[in-house]
Amino acid sequence: MLSPSLVARLVTGDSRRGFGDTTRTMTDDTSTSSAPASPSAVSAADALPPASPAALAPPAARLQRWEIVAVLGVSLGASGLYALVDFIGSLTAKQSLSKQTATLNGSLAPGRPLLDLFLQLLNVTLSLAPVLLVFYLLARSGERPSSIGVDVKQPGRDLARGAVLAAVIGGSGLLLYLVAYHIGVELNVVAESLPDIWWRIPVLLLSAFQNAALEEVVVLGYLVSRLERLGVRPSLAIAISAVIRGSYHLYQGAGGFIGNAVMGIIFGILYRRWGRVTPMIIAHFLIDSVAFVGYALLAGHVSWLPAP
Repeated sequence: MLSPSLVARLVTGDSRRGFGDTTRTMTDDTSTSSAPASPSAVSAADALPPASPAALAPPAARLQRWEIVAVLGVSLGASGLYALVDFIGSLTAKQSLSKQTATLNGSLAPGRPLLDLFLQLLNVTLSLAPVLLVFYLLARSGERPSSIGVDVKQPGRDLARGAVLAAVIGGSGLLLYLVAYHIGVELNVVAESLPDIWWRIPVLLLSAFQNAALEEVVVLGYLVSRLERLGVRPSLAIAISAVIRGSYHLYQGAGGFIGNAVMGIIFGILYRRWGRVTPMIIAHFLIDSVAFVGYALLAGHVSWLPAP
């Protein structure tokens, strides 16, 4: 039987010290009787390779769904909700849609060009944070960005594919925008209203790259691949991605939603065929670059482009 003093130590938490003393005594007693290990045994033990860590099991489907919701909630999913509310506000305004404007790249500090530049650069940098989050989540799953086709392994082919896509989709998108604007279902989209200063064009190009990288990595490569991993049919995964892509362009009007949703379907089909996001990043960058810089150079000088 346990003595009353040992029971008291167990109840009050002093058992750690009691057992520690017992362990030390037993160790001391046995150390004198046991023979020291031979050098050969020690060297053999040291030569054994370290045990490899167990591979992380893939998260449960429920956690994967929450992961998708979290990524979209801090990025383009939230933008889609804001754009929807903004579009409802435009529909309920007293002015017609064609009389309202949506500015894509505006000044962040009017009249203070140096501060404006710093804010523009900060905005571009922070807007790319969801891309870093996606790359981290891929790494947690034992994948690299190349698993969704974000790499530079095929520069010539990616550039050619991207240029062709930009020419076809960019030209069609411009035509769709002009038609939608003139029939009154599209706002007057002001692609840029930055001050006419030396950093104007570089900032517009950085903005185009930010849009391309963020949208194609998050709503194309990441979202489509994660949905398919959850067992969603490829066609449905592409449709979900396209609807989300269109949703965060709703602030431009119905034409912005339709045009970008169609672009999302085309990009989704090609992504599944090529297994690469890089050509879409290039295409998106070229489309936005031409739109932003072209607007800066042509707005107010050509009759077919709505004046700001």
